[in-house]
Amino acid sequence: MAEEQKNYHASTGVDEFYYGEVGDGIVASYIERVEYLQTIDVDMPQDITRAYGDNKTAEMAVSNGDIKVTSAFHKIPMEDKQRLLGLEVKDGITYMGSKDNPPYVATIFAKTYEDGSKEYVGLPKGLFTRPKLSGKTKEDGTEFSSEEIEAQFMDRKIDGLDEEKSVAFAVDKKGETTNRDALFMKIFGKPYPGTTTEPAGA
Repeated sequence: MAEEQKNYHASTGVDEFYYGEVGDGIVASYIERVEYLQTIDVDMPQDITRAYGDNKTAEMAVSNGDIKVTSAFHKIPMEDKQRLLGLEVKDGITYMGSKDNPPYVATIFAKTYEDGSKEYVGLPKGLFTRPKLSGKTKEDGTEFSSEEIEAQFMDRKIDGLDEEKSVAFAVDKKGETTNRDALFMKIFGKPYPGTTTEPAGA
């Protein structure tokens, strides 16, 4: 049986940032897209701890740190900030305060490749924090600003797995969506937006 060829192509872009409120469950109450994702970094730190005895290493263990996500967009619409940050809205005014309570959300985004394939990254449960406000005067040329927002994610029960997980990956070749559709069902408990049927084995 021929071995499937490995893909060594590096990603060249990002796309399809989705989020959905999951609370303490595994099914999102909605799935919403934020367009014009520019950059996204998922920091998944690990440290190795050593135990010593007889002047040498007796045992090693891996300690996993907090998963932190930093993403930059051309602009984050106010409606998405209200949902992600749990902001109060009254009479057309949006308010932030010390008692804001952001909801637990799941997110998925895609890394794109020149050959048309995509790698989807799913984060099942986390909290977003308020972005920094900044502005700059207009000068001779036009410069577009961007908005950055941070979040931290934790382990969550994933249907079909014995242990809780905090990150999931799915890769589809050009023109294929099987793994993408399966990942949406695992992370959001809902089909990919625009589709109505659940993938086989979900």
